[in-house]
Amino acid sequence: MATKTIALPAPLTLALTLGLLTATAAFSVAPAFAGDCPAGQAATTDIQEHPSKPVGVTDDVLSAIDLSPKGEAWKGNMLRLRKLVVQPGGVVPWHEHTVRPANILVVEGSITEYRSTCKVGIEHQGGDVSVEFGQLAHWWKNNGKVPAVLYSADILPPAMREDHTM
Repeated sequence: MATKTIALPAPLTLALTLGLLTATAAFSVAPAFAGDCPAGQAATTDIQEHPSKPVGVTDDVLSAIDLSPKGEAWKGNMLRLRKLVVQPGGVVPWHEHTVRPANILVVEGSITEYRSTCKVGIEHQGGDVSVEFGQLAHWWKNNGKVPAVLYSADILPPAMREDHTM
């Protein structure tokens, strides 16, 4: 029997991709929330040094949707889907998420997250999802021997359009 490939319009393809990413995130997070700060290691003040420049990381925007047609509250905001590849020893520099919520899905390799709210690094394995929202500031480092591949879905506010922090 022959198979038929159906080409979908770009917005529908993006919607399906984001839906798959969201569903994957919903079903892959364990009840213990793998990738959270370990018990007893929460910090109330930032005690870490943090890098300010990316090292060994590519950040490619796969798709972006202008949310302005959804109403005045969304004017200038973009819903983005990005692919980040962090080489061994590579760094995603210090950044915060007070105005840019994101979900990060680790699809290959592993990567360590260093949060302002945790005294120790948090290891993320393939299949883990990190929720980045609110008073969170952090940076990431690939301490492994293979590239870490991450997909990021975020809402980019107008004020950050020219900001090249990750």
